[in-house]
Amino acid sequence: MTGLLVMKFGGTSVGSAERMRVAAGLAAAERARRPVVVVVSAMAKITDLLLGTMRFAEAGDRAGMDANMAALRARHEEACRELLPEPRCSAALEQVHELIGEFERIVGGMAMLSERPPRSVDEAVAVGERLSALLLSEYLASQGVASAAINAWEVVVTDAVFGNASPLMEPTREKARARVLPVVESGAVPVITGFNGATADGRPTTLGRGGSDFSASILAAALDASELWIWTDVDGIMSADPRLVPDAQVLDEVTYAEAAELAYRGAKVLHPKTLAPLAERKIPVWSKNSFAPEKPGTRIVPSVREGTGARAVASMANVALVSLDPASPELNGVLVMARSLDALARADVEVLIVSSSSYRQNFCFLVRHEELERAVQAIESALALELAHGYVDPIRIDRNVGMLAAVGEGMQGKPGLAGRIFTAISRVQVNIIAIAQGSSELTIAVVVRREGLEKAVGAVHAECGMGLRPPAPVFPGGKAHATKREM
Repeated sequence: MTGLLVMKFGGTSVGSAERMRVAAGLAAAERARRPVVVVVSAMAKITDLLLGTMRFAEAGDRAGMDANMAALRARHEEACRELLPEPRCSAALEQVHELIGEFERIVGGMAMLSERPPRSVDEAVAVGERLSALLLSEYLASQGVASAAINAWEVVVTDAVFGNASPLMEPTREKARARVLPVVESGAVPVITGFNGATADGRPTTLGRGGSDFSASILAAALDASELWIWTDVDGIMSADPRLVPDAQVLDEVTYAEAAELAYRGAKVLHPKTLAPLAERKIPVWSKNSFAPEKPGTRIVPSVREGTGARAVASMANVALVSLDPASPELNGVLVMARSLDALARADVEVLIVSSSSYRQNFCFLVRHEELERAVQAIESALALELAHGYVDPIRIDRNVGMLAAVGEGMQGKPGLAGRIFTAISRVQVNIIAIAQGSSELTIAVVVRREGLEKAVGAVHAECGMGLRPPAPVFPGGKAHATKREM
């Protein structure tokens, strides 16, 4: 099938009846021109509500469970009534109540067991996406656009790592083409749940952090789509966080590698794994704003024209620096590092930066606050003997840090760029704690004190000429005089 467009709508883009109308209008407008497949997240905040309900169930907090169930029911009943006329509304409400009933049954079991089995969590949390898909599909149909809600466990085949499953692309390709393409060929718009899938033997799974966008890219690759559009509540990928840098600009175009690095380093647009299925097939991605659909957004492609330096600076504040020091230079620090990183990988902790010294072979790594406890527990278990006997000094943790990263494929081979970045940071009186740069020269990452993060980001952004260009001055005679900016 040629010209297929996959459109992914995030939680804020389907967060209310009003937003669902907009999403449906965008999908219908494109469907008038070419085949369209829609992938949806749960309504904004619903996933957190579902996970909170499961925590209440595990703790035996019946009042908390009941309050959350009432909120879940009210939110979707309200959206259904605002979206749909009768008698379609009543029929859809029955399906809404059936899905919520499934969730209630699962959390009831958790309350009886006083635990949350990972497999049950995956089945329960996907109810949010299933409700979104149902409502959006029903609204499209009410507007005369044939549609079908499809649960992704019918089409996305994964391994059995519950909570953070990985797709099995060949089985997914077979299932997706068999289930989805006939719907598209009939002229209808499939509305598919994001975030979830199922093992080959049918056990529900979820795809972990960034899973809804990941689902969309998996399906785009499996269906040989011509494009993937990811609709969020921001204008695209920006040269910096606009809350920190007022003159940050939307980037017209970035590469897969740049987008992945920016996402990994804190840009809240995509998750790095989202791009992996697309890169092999060279499927372009657009990051667009459903609240301002007239804006062009950012196009993500395999390559761009030769870059001139850093394209953007990403930043993260909710991070912690963990340091390990061998007590003696005779201890093999490389082995200690290897065992530590292996333990972090097994605990599914995402390491943002690793930096090490040569002689003492001490090292530090950066993790998110929410993964810190798990990270420390993993290392304490892996190095229990060394820590107990003092071969390794006690683990040091510094929560008062932030990370920034200058990213751009054009940084490769640019002499003096790293020095300029470090000088710019020091010029605003911010000390650098740790530095990491990969061999690809795509990213220069720096750890600084948390209170200096905003100043450091602004300084690097300005030094690398990433901001919005000021209007060219107009001289007598009415001609604009172009000024050259150093990049």
